Amino acid sequence: MSDPVRVLIVDDSALVRKVLTEQLSRQPGIEVVGQAPDPFVARERIVALEPDVITLDIEMPRMDGLSFLKKLMKFHPVPTIIFSSIAGRGSQIAMDCLEAGAVEVLAKPNGSAAIGQVAARLGDLIRGIKDVKIRRDPGPANHPAPHPPRTGPKPCAQPSTRVIAIGASTGGTEALRDVLTPLDADTPGIVIVQHMPAGFTNAFANRLNGLCHIQVREAQDGDQICTGLALIAPGELQMKVVKDGASWKVHVFDGPRVCRHKPSVEVLFESTAECVGKKAMGIILTGMGADGARGMLSMRNAGAYTVGQDQESCIVYGMPREAFEAGAVCQQAPLREVPRHITEWAQGAIRAAA
Repeated sequence: MSDPVRVLIVDDSALVRKVLTEQLSRQPGIEVVGQAPDPFVARERIVALEPDVITLDIEMPRMDGLSFLKKLMKFHPVPTIIFSSIAGRGSQIAMDCLEAGAVEVLAKPNGSAAIGQVAARLGDLIRGIKDVKIRRDPGPANHPAPHPPRTGPKPCAQPSTRVIAIGASTGGTEALRDVLTPLDADTPGIVIVQHMPAGFTNAFANRLNGLCHIQVREAQDGDQICTGLALIAPGELQMKVVKDGASWKVHVFDGPRVCRHKPSVEVLFESTAECVGKKAMGIILTGMGADGARGMLSMRNAGAYTVGQDQESCIVYGMPREAFEAGAVCQQAPLREVPRHITEWAQGAIRAAA
């Protein structure tokens, strides 16, 4: 039996620390080794206790959680889950935390009973990120320079003749940035599922839109898939590709969870396989679990060219591994090479094997 994941809870609320400790300690494979009411105490306990994972609040006395996270990732990186009520109210703060190196952001509900209800989800995250690769001191030097801001929305004038479907989860926000920013404005239309709560995806899309040559925005039901446009599925809704005459559009709807997720990569990939077939490319990036593996296999069987992020470059080699082991991946590639695969496929230089 493997050793339990050692967790340090950092939160200024004594009640939250108590409830989380009780709830997480009941779950298999987790040991809460300590608590801290603020970042200064947390710093001492991280050194003394050497936790595998930290849960971190944002609003705390003496130093806010985001400032502490930046220092932590620079001097003593530890896999960190943001667990804060402000994450649900301020999606921009959530994006800042992910960019600073947090592995996941989970909105803290009001009331101890509600916190107990999300403890199972938090426990799954804790068990899944124990061995993730942490980027030390992620900063502007590692980010592409933003393009000049647009004065207005870029018109969708040309329906795409091909479709690129991308799925990602843990670590995907930064991976998607690295994939999308090098792409030219004539790239075929892109549809994306990134596991995110409701309210986060619009801020995420807006941030990417300011960095990319292509247009990036949160999808709305009926949006046409156009050249130079990436559509991101809204949190807590499903998104699929549907035929629209000779081209395609997206259907965004409130359906059941698939592979425990909404939006689900599985839903996106299966619909792309059915509606687009060999005119599609599928890409599966870093993430926990198996969401998208069967759907990518359907895409490959339908003639699509499929790429899986390789283990070395993944924050979590879960979803790409499941897809690879299912025989769904035509080509594994480091994250830095995924944009090249997109460009070469778009130019007809590579295609799925017959």
